[in-house]
Amino acid sequence: MRALLATSISAACMAALALPLAFPSGATATVHVPVRAATPDTSPGATRTLPLAPLATSGRAVGAPLSQGLPARAVQPFSMIGITWDDVGTDLRGTVQVRTRATGTGTWSKWRTVEAHSDDAPDAGSSEGSAAAVRGSTSPLWVGRSDGVEVRVVPEAPSGGRRGVQPGLPKGLRLEMVDPGDEPGDGLGDGPGGELGGDPGGDPGGDLGGDLGGSYLDPDAALDPGPAGPGGGVPRGDGTTDGPAGDGAFPGEPSGGGEPSGGVDPFDGVGPSEGGYPLGGRQPQDGTTTDNAADPGDTSGTPVESPFVPALSRSQTEALTGQRFTGGRPRIITRFGWGADEQLRSEDSELTDAVSAIFVHHTATGNDYECADSPSVIRGIYRYHVKSSGWRDIGYNFLVDKCGNIYEGRSGGVSKAVFGAHTLGFNEHTMGIAVLGDYSEDEPSREALTAVAGLAAWKLGIYGHNPEGMTYLVSGGSNRYPKGTRVRMNVISGHRDGFATQCPGTELYDDLGIIRRTAAGLQGR
Repeated sequence: MRALLATSISAACMAALALPLAFPSGATATVHVPVRAATPDTSPGATRTLPLAPLATSGRAVGAPLSQGLPARAVQPFSMIGITWDDVGTDLRGTVQVRTRATGTGTWSKWRTVEAHSDDAPDAGSSEGSAAAVRGSTSPLWVGRSDGVEVRVVPEAPSGGRRGVQPGLPKGLRLEMVDPGDEPGDGLGDGPGGELGGDPGGDPGGDLGGDLGGSYLDPDAALDPGPAGPGGGVPRGDGTTDGPAGDGAFPGEPSGGGEPSGGVDPFDGVGPSEGGYPLGGRQPQDGTTTDNAADPGDTSGTPVESPFVPALSRSQTEALTGQRFTGGRPRIITRFGWGADEQLRSEDSELTDAVSAIFVHHTATGNDYECADSPSVIRGIYRYHVKSSGWRDIGYNFLVDKCGNIYEGRSGGVSKAVFGAHTLGFNEHTMGIAVLGDYSEDEPSREALTAVAGLAAWKLGIYGHNPEGMTYLVSGGSNRYPKGTRVRMNVISGHRDGFATQCPGTELYDDLGIIRRTAAGLQGR
């Protein structure tokens, strides 16, 4: 695999990555993105389901709804778990807890709570959100390799305001057990900083105002020199993250922005195209063409198996995009790099015309993972979103792990405005970045925050937006803003700014201010 990676890196640095900067003016478009041809044993992983059943509960009040679950039992090995139900429009109002038995040791875990929200989702009424296969779902939880499980789902107690009405649980509850499958070959191989699942550019060094790593972000970018803790940690929020309306601390952003100017491809001659498919005139041996000069949005062609898109400095990115304020492109591990089974997803990727805002999420999959496990965790999320929740692809546009590695999420192109399924009601004209883990109580790592800032600086720069600015979005319908409501938001917002949810966790949400300032500094503002 190491030899293959070296060859892939060479190919990545020499091949043309001809991606259009933005889709032409218009609301959305559907682009056919080909999938790799199936070969024997190239679809690792599995999803197994078990229906939940009522649990006898002593002391239950007469008429109160029954809890549901599964008694402890042995099952086929899995590493990720979640609960789904029939009606995507019904909320699971209750507590979901699981405990699992570790494969090999036979040790049972303590009870762990699964986040029962269903708001990382396609927009209601969209073709994806209204598909027959779509199910309501909790967040998935990474539990590590396990071969035993016990589940309990307890409905919430009725509130006095509901006049004794029992909420009950959604119909069709079932347990989803996901085996993400093994890594392709013998592993992902070595990246610039070691394993692809490890440090992306050596020690990023210092605090967010210090050296971010020459192979990862632009080494001569203007960074936020804000203070750091004595151990080089990230300074906490400073009052600049108090919701979508802000407090006047953010400079206003012109209503322009939108599509990038200059019409220059920032990826000319620097790496693989989106999804590992080349663009640019050549005739492969199998007779299919990759000459897309007539339609640069056409990504048909032969596969290029490149594990990551290499980094570009800020000066390189600015020269190629024609944008004055943009961050250097960070190194991005591709779908091929994290082992996506492209046979799972829909072949169509829906694009919108610009990225006007970024929503930051946490995956709520738990923090008990090593960075070497990140590709497996992402394969698990991908399989859960597609096979269990019924979506067309993984919902997030990008994912970031605790070591600062950035991963391509939903297919369609790392530079394009891909319509995701991450913030119910606000998926159009936005991008979702999900940090692997749960940050309700635990602080995110400095490396993860640095990566989010670098990715935001680059992607917002392509589309002409100031990370410290404000923008307006129109709600597609959420529990916070009715459909059609025009909402003023921070260009970098948290999921909870568009939907009443705990995501991205209080600790990560409190760091959005430093992410905004750092991203603006990386753009040279």
